Amino acid sequence: MRPDEPGLDKLFDYAVPEAMAEQVRVGAVVRVALAGRRVGGWVVADGVEPPPGVEVQPLAKVTGWGPPPELLELADWAAWRWAGRPASLLRTATAPTAVRALPRVARRAVPPPVPVAADEVHDLAGEALAAAVATVRLPPAADPYPVLVAAAARGPVLVVAPVAAAARRLGLRLRRAGLAVAIMPDDWATARAGAASVVGSRAAAWAPIAAPAAIVVLDEHDESLQQEQAPTWHARDVLVERARRLGVPCVLVSPAPSLEALAAGPLLVPSRSAERAGWPLVEVVDRRAAPPGEGLYSEQLVRALRGGGRVVCVLNRKGRSRLSSCVACGEVAVCERCQAAVVQDDGGALRCARCGSTRPAVCLHCGGSRLKNLRAGVSRAREELEALAREPVAELTADVDRSAGGPGTRVVVGTEAALHQVEAADVVAFLDLDQELLAPRYRAAEEAFALLVRAARLVGGRAGGGRLLVQTRQPQHEVVQAALLADPARVTAAEAERRVALGYPPATAMAVVSGPAASAWMEAFGSPDGVEVLGPADGRWLLRAPDHTTLCDAMAAVPRPPGRLRLEVDPLRL
Repeated sequence: MRPDEPGLDKLFDYAVPEAMAEQVRVGAVVRVALAGRRVGGWVVADGVEPPPGVEVQPLAKVTGWGPPPELLELADWAAWRWAGRPASLLRTATAPTAVRALPRVARRAVPPPVPVAADEVHDLAGEALAAAVATVRLPPAADPYPVLVAAAARGPVLVVAPVAAAARRLGLRLRRAGLAVAIMPDDWATARAGAASVVGSRAAAWAPIAAPAAIVVLDEHDESLQQEQAPTWHARDVLVERARRLGVPCVLVSPAPSLEALAAGPLLVPSRSAERAGWPLVEVVDRRAAPPGEGLYSEQLVRALRGGGRVVCVLNRKGRSRLSSCVACGEVAVCERCQAAVVQDDGGALRCARCGSTRPAVCLHCGGSRLKNLRAGVSRAREELEALAREPVAELTADVDRSAGGPGTRVVVGTEAALHQVEAADVVAFLDLDQELLAPRYRAAEEAFALLVRAARLVGGRAGGGRLLVQTRQPQHEVVQAALLADPARVTAAEAERRVALGYPPATAMAVVSGPAASAWMEAFGSPDGVEVLGPADGRWLLRAPDHTTLCDAMAAVPRPPGRLRLEVDPLRL
């Protein structure tokens, strides 16, 4: 039995009372007495003989059904791969409430494929299903449903998408086509019963479907497929390994395939005409020749604001001002405690994002009270856009209720959260794409292109007449050119070369070690062969190895010291 205690990585033997014998099976959720209290756990083996002379305690209770045996083994592998504990992963694989009985799911004959408009996509899916792992690159406006239809023709499938709402819509479409479908997490028991396809978001990578005929990962490039809490497992990599163990095909679908996906198997792309049609028109505004004082609001943007239709403006900076200077002396406003740049909030006060201190909007150098905005945030941009559009403008961020961007508000400005909260638009304008292109992160180009992909979905393909308006001082950047020419390969080609030159994933395997117990862990880690240790910097160490086997074996050999410790394998934000 493996206890549901992530801090305790041990297995324990317990006796099975005769009254519970029929309920106990590998994967079952049970409760046991351990160290003077009752804890939950999972049965990982049955029929085990205890050591001679050892009297084992009986199980206290059988709670209900748990994950199938295959997921127990997969959890052990994932715990090694992402330097975590199997119990943390088995929690994700277990139903949120006790499941004492499984429903009866009628085994239906697989229905014939329903007619779909995108025959080319269906053919690509068939080719991808013939490989162990393959990536299908579909343009943003393309419907992935034909891929699911082709996969479902083989039998029950496991489909994972980054957005729960999108996964649910696809699951309902499959139901209307006559398939039995379990939509996670609500239909966990149906998924465990078998004979049904399973659809869900990231956690569905651990769905209890025992024998899927195929696995499909939609938008595999999306960051939300990676778990933020440690262990930082990625649904794409979990499902690729799961498919390998089951001997079934795994199809990765994305408008902007990651380098990890391209390394996993062959890339299949539609015709150039189909890919171009699936991208909207892109208008690039070269800001290098912008007149002084124009700020974020080019003539092209003003025309779009006043031209009618739904307009979504994206600016990934919250608050009123992210950088200010004194009107009297020109000094940049900084924190009086740590000297970091301060942010002006909606109330006008200056707040330090580094140390959290707050002070009035007064210049530390000359005492002046008038500040000039150097880098506007969303709140300030909303006020200025209202003046330009001559009508109300809604502000949408992750902290603002979606109702603020309802049908009555034609113009919206917000962070990238607006791209998830607005369902459709005629124009999506990136007020400052350079902030994304020049972000101090090794995946900045991938992340910027993912934003353009999401925006392209809001406006649709070329036939719909929508467009992207991109303001940048780097019009020749591969991200901008890839969107302009509907050619994502420009991004991946440039990124692959950079990653190899700089030693970043997937050219290498990396991990970040942090937390109060990090120094003790690093002392025990030492300098194993094949692993480069960098740091400490800001209380963090960076580990780099030529492959995951070298890195994960070295990390697994180190005992965990007491205290909080974060081991982040494959960090996305670095």
